[in-house]
Amino acid sequence: MRLKDKVALVTGASSGIGKGIAIRFAAEGARVIINYRPNSPHDKAAAQALASSLADRAIAVAADVSQRIEVEQMMDAALAAFGRLDIAVCNAGICPEQPFLETTDDHWNQVLGVNLYGAFVVSQLAARQMVRQGEGGKIIFTSSVHEDIPYPRYTAYCASKGGLRLMMRNIALELAPHKINVNNIAPGAIATPMNQTVLDDPEEMEKALREIPWGRFGQPEEIAAVATFLASDDASYVTGSTYFVDGGLTHQVSAY
Repeated sequence: MRLKDKVALVTGASSGIGKGIAIRFAAEGARVIINYRPNSPHDKAAAQALASSLADRAIAVAADVSQRIEVEQMMDAALAAFGRLDIAVCNAGICPEQPFLETTDDHWNQVLGVNLYGAFVVSQLAARQMVRQGEGGKIIFTSSVHEDIPYPRYTAYCASKGGLRLMMRNIALELAPHKINVNNIAPGAIATPMNQTVLDDPEEMEKALREIPWGRFGQPEEIAAVATFLASDDASYVTGSTYFVDGGLTHQVSAY
């Protein structure tokens, strides 16, 4: 068990990639804080069901990561339950479509608030706790292939992931003296609820698969496998890097 007795926070963990990571971490021996967005009965039920399935190894905690006070309360709940924090996975994210010429301030602020500011706040508070503990730690961001690849009609999303790329690199340098490893995972097309409209549309699915050399969508478990490596002692000398998990998508697009 690669994460035995570690305590891990995973934001946006009620479904998709976050859920896959939470399940894998628990299987590897970690105790897990399963974050879900408030004011969503569906997410609450899913997160609580997941926590229940993991017995005393997990708790479900609601928090809007774009609100510092809620993240602070989530950290307090995590420490009250498990006494420490060793791993933080900043996974919560949204990807609404809006053409650039029609992008509103509200749309921009919402996407950047969750995807970039939320990652900043969660990682900052997690790092402060890790520094207090004095034993190092792991911070992992769920970025996207769109930290590199343009995605028309999703300018706010791409800006958030591009910002995350350099924020991660900067944080990695600042936290290195504290032995806190900081890395990105950049998923490509993954079979999650965020991509459900494509998965349900044969024409769109065929179009998407043509861009993926591996010829299929990835699974949350495949992202979780990389997250487990980055959260483990096997990655003790790994920091400041983005790990693309995309079936070759990034290279395929850059080849044109």
